[in-house]
Amino acid sequence: MTIDELRQEIDRLDGELLRIFNRRAGLALEIGKIKKERGLPVYDPTREKAIFERMKGENPGPLEDGAIVRLFERVIDESRRLERIMTHRDESQEKE
Repeated sequence: MTIDELRQEIDRLDGELLRIFNRRAGLALEIGKIKKERGLPVYDPTREKAIFERMKGENPGPLEDGAIVRLFERVIDESRRLERIMTHRDESQEKE
């Protein structure tokens, strides 16, 4: 393959990742709503550790396990941040 063809494939994969990240975030928001209803905290270290361990176990490479964990930490951090923003926004609307 040429550089241009490889870059086109990367662009296609980036589009897939974008859709997947947003779908994942939407699901995290749904979980956030349930957690709020049940009075559960947004942060669940046991769940996050399980995700990291599962991803390391499924990692075929070439990315090292540490890189996989860092990537998933970032994705989870952003999902958690979004949950907090939406929860705060919902609480503000309820007070009005």
